[in-house]
Amino acid sequence: MAFIGIFAENLGIQKVYKMAKTVNVITMGCSKNLVDSERLMKQLDANHFSVVHDSENKAEVVIINTCGFINDAKEESIDMILRYCKLKKKKQIEKLFVIGCLSQRWADELRNEIPDVDQFFGTNDLDKILKALNAEVVRDVISERIITTPKHLAYLKIAEGCNRSCSFCSIPIIRGAYNSKTISELVEETKILVGKGVKETMIIAQDLSFYGVDLNGKQQLPDLLDQLSRIDGLEWIRLHYLFPNDFPRDILQLMAERKNICKYMDLPFQHVSDSMLKTMRRNFTKEKTYELIEKIRSTVPDIALRTTLLVGHPGETEQDFNEMKRFVQDIKFDRLGVFQYSHEEGTHSFLNHEDTIEDFIKASRAEEIMMIQQDISLEKNQAKIGKTLKTIIDRKEGEFFIGRTEFDSYEVDNEVLIEDTELQIGSFYDIEITDASDYDLFGKVSINQ
Repeated sequence: MAFIGIFAENLGIQKVYKMAKTVNVITMGCSKNLVDSERLMKQLDANHFSVVHDSENKAEVVIINTCGFINDAKEESIDMILRYCKLKKKKQIEKLFVIGCLSQRWADELRNEIPDVDQFFGTNDLDKILKALNAEVVRDVISERIITTPKHLAYLKIAEGCNRSCSFCSIPIIRGAYNSKTISELVEETKILVGKGVKETMIIAQDLSFYGVDLNGKQQLPDLLDQLSRIDGLEWIRLHYLFPNDFPRDILQLMAERKNICKYMDLPFQHVSDSMLKTMRRNFTKEKTYELIEKIRSTVPDIALRTTLLVGHPGETEQDFNEMKRFVQDIKFDRLGVFQYSHEEGTHSFLNHEDTIEDFIKASRAEEIMMIQQDISLEKNQAKIGKTLKTIIDRKEGEFFIGRTEFDSYEVDNEVLIEDTELQIGSFYDIEITDASDYDLFGKVSINQ
């Protein structure tokens, strides 16, 4: 390795990378990060590198795509960086690069504190990363990715950044203003995915509701869904992260009419107390929350609603929290997740409020919400016993094939466990639900299959 270092100084770093055959891209954080990694991997592949993802196998170059959203995510990313710094010191890897949200925001601090990393890059530095590897952007495959999910499903990221001003969120600081991809770009990308065997696409962005407004002042999610739903071979289209304020109601009739738009929606309400919604700068109210949910359920009666709630934000009183509990009990969401407030530097809450709610109270409130949701989930799952549901098979685990209905998204929701020896991964089956637990269904292939 000393020889390689001298060689690099004398002949330039580009010469060294001709010896670097394998690049391991490691992804931390959310599905939006995963799409960035997949696009980078395709570019590396087009430049004749051997590319692996989250691999334990030996690679000359490691690229860690970090998350910097909340403290826990930052700590996980830093732990991963330090792990590979140790491997570099042991000469088990040659080069270590760090990209993504954490390095976008904290590059200078990271350079000072972790000097063993060769270079840090931000979230939109694809060309710079490739240049560091003596490679270049290959325009012919700019719409393509190496899919790291099961080959029958893929995420479709329709925009970058966010224009909202939620008090607790650092995404606009990290990712910048909202930047939509055009409908034609997304249709082309989706057709490429379907051509490679993708049957389900999960539409993601920091905020789907705002899609297209930055392009021509008009919400374009309904138009996008209309065009995507006409693509032959695309059997499921799933929506994640719709902001409640300015919700694009025109999508509801499409969802009710088009069989390949899943009756599933992820609406992160975060809170329901008017006091907290104002403090959190959500530009929404409790009354509007209930009204929107009623409109959605009346237009798409069988829809599965997922939400995310945030506990422990500065100023949250016991009364505010009790309103949240009643909200969960009233609405009976099909799927629900809870975050504990994280005091993120630079956010409105960080600059204007003290983080006075103790961690154990945040944890207790989160646990209490999830206990309520556990009972709701069991009740809803038990109501499915005896029903026959269209199910896609994701994988096999032990004696079971593991699938999902249209009411469940990949990796975050309930699964269907099926005992059978002849199912095909990536195929759809009519599954009769025979039993249920809190967060799983059990079933068998319908005799009418």
